[in-house]
Amino acid sequence: MATKKKAATKKKAPAKKAAAKKAPAKKTAAKKAPAKKAAARKPRPKKLKNISEIRRFFHRNEDPIFFISATNFNLLGIDEWCRNFKYICYIDCYDGRHPNVFVPTEAPHPEFESIEDINAYLLEHKEVIDYVKSKGGKPKAVFLMFDERVEKVCKELGLEVWFPKAALREKIDHKIETVRIGNKAGVPSVPNTLGVINSYDDLKKLAKPLGNDLVLQSAFGDSGHTTFFIKSEKDYRRHEHDIVGQGEIKVMKRINCRGSAIEACATSKGTIVGPLMTELVGFKELTPYRGGWCGNEIFPEAFDPKIRKKAREYTFQFGNQLVKEGYRGYFELDFLIDQDDGNIYLGECNPRVTGASSMTNHAAFAHADAPLFLFHLLEFSGVPFDIDVNELNNRWADADNIDSWCQMVIKHTEDNVDIITEAPESGIWSLNKDGSVTYNRFDYHRRAVESEAEAFFLRISDKGDYRYEGADLGILITRGRAMDNKFKLTKRAKQWIEGIKSQYKAKPLPKAQPVELADPAFKIL
Repeated sequence: MATKKKAATKKKAPAKKAAAKKAPAKKTAAKKAPAKKAAARKPRPKKLKNISEIRRFFHRNEDPIFFISATNFNLLGIDEWCRNFKYICYIDCYDGRHPNVFVPTEAPHPEFESIEDINAYLLEHKEVIDYVKSKGGKPKAVFLMFDERVEKVCKELGLEVWFPKAALREKIDHKIETVRIGNKAGVPSVPNTLGVINSYDDLKKLAKPLGNDLVLQSAFGDSGHTTFFIKSEKDYRRHEHDIVGQGEIKVMKRINCRGSAIEACATSKGTIVGPLMTELVGFKELTPYRGGWCGNEIFPEAFDPKIRKKAREYTFQFGNQLVKEGYRGYFELDFLIDQDDGNIYLGECNPRVTGASSMTNHAAFAHADAPLFLFHLLEFSGVPFDIDVNELNNRWADADNIDSWCQMVIKHTEDNVDIITEAPESGIWSLNKDGSVTYNRFDYHRRAVESEAEAFFLRISDKGDYRYEGADLGILITRGRAMDNKFKLTKRAKQWIEGIKSQYKAKPLPKAQPVELADPAFKIL
C-alpha cells in the first residue's frame, strides 16, 4: 500500500513513458502469479516403482493408521512394517505389554451383539477419541467388520476409512451374490440352486436336480453358524428356524470335499494373490460347530500343484471382477476341493481381512517382499505405484517362498456356562515330552517361535469372563502342521489343544444369578 501511495504523489509522466513504466510491472505480476499458485498446490507424490520403494514408503509413513477391532489378531505384526500403525482393541490380550495396542478403560455399554457394536463403542469412548487426537496427522482407520453407523462415527472424528463402503462390502459378503460374481468371473461354484424355502416340500422341489444329500447356506454367517447339512426331513426340522424367513438360500449338492482358503488384494494394477491354505474345520476338540472354521495350515505341498495353480487363477479372475463391481482391496476366498474328481469350486467370499490373514501376512514370501495387507494400504493411500503383478504372483507361488505353520482357534466346546478364574498368558509356550505345556516367556511376535515344541498363544478369554459353548478361548500358532495327510489332527496338535485348555480354571455360576448371554455366534476374529 505504501508503494502505491508514494507512486500516487508523483507527477504524471507523459502517456508513452507511463505505459512503458507500467508494462514491466505487469510482466512481473504475471511471473509471480504462477509461483503463488504453485506454492499452494501440494507436490504430487512420487510414483513407487518396486517393492523396495513401497517398503521405504511405509517405513516413513507419517499419518496414523488405526486397526480398530476386538483384538489385533487379524493384523498381527503389520505395525512392524508400517510406521504409525496402531491397534485400538476392546480385549487386552497382552496385559498392557504390547507397545502399539491401546485398550481403553471399560465403560458402561449395552450388550454387544456384533463386532460392529464393539467398534462403535470404541470409537465413541472418550479415551479412544483423545488417543486418536493425540497422534495428530490425518488419521486413517481399518477394520475387520464395520457398518454404516461406524462409517458415520469415523466421519465425525475425521477418520478416513481405508476400505470400500460398508454397503458394497455387505453386498459382496452376501453368499448368494458371491455365486453371481463368480459366474461373471468364470469361477464355478459347487452345483447349486438358489431360492426361498418355506417348507421341506419347497426344499425337495428346489433341490430335485441335486439329489437328497444337501448343504444349505443362508446369505450371511461365519465359522459354520449358517451352514446346514440336510439328508432327511428330520435334519431339516432341526434347522428349520434358521432357514425359513432368511430370504434366498443357497442349496448345494453335497460333495466329498476339503476346505481351503486363499487371500488376495484387488488393486488398480491387478489382483495380488497369496498362497492356498488348508482349513481346519469342525474338529470337536476346537469347535462345537459342525462345519465351523477353527484354523489354518500353510505349507509348500498343500494340495496338488494343479489345484494350487487353478485356485490362484480363479482368485486372480475373481479379484479382477471385484474391481469391475467397484470393490478394491483385501479379500479372501474359500474353495472346496472335490476329493473324488479333483474339481475345485468357489465356496464363499469374505471382502475383508479374516482369521487367515495372520497366516498370509507372516509367510516367508511376506518377509521377502511385503505383507499382502501392505498392498491394501498402498491401494488406499492415493500414492501412484507401478509394479509387475504377474511377476509378484509367480514369485509368491514358488514353493521356496512358503514355509510351514499352523494356527488353531480354540473354543470352549462343552455345553455349560461358568466364570473363568485362571487363564493362560499370551506369549511363548513350550510343549513338554510328557505332552503337558508350560509358559516359557512373554512375547507378541509369532516369529519368536523357534520350533514345533514352541507356540505363540494369544489369549482371548481372561479371568472374570464367562466361559460358554462356542466362546473363543484363544489362538495357538506354531511351526509345522496341525493335521496329517488324511486331514486328521496330529497327536502333537491334540497335545497342544489339551495343554492350553487345561490352563483355564473356572467356577460355577452362583445359583441365584440368572445369566443372559448375547448370541455368541458373532465374529470377533
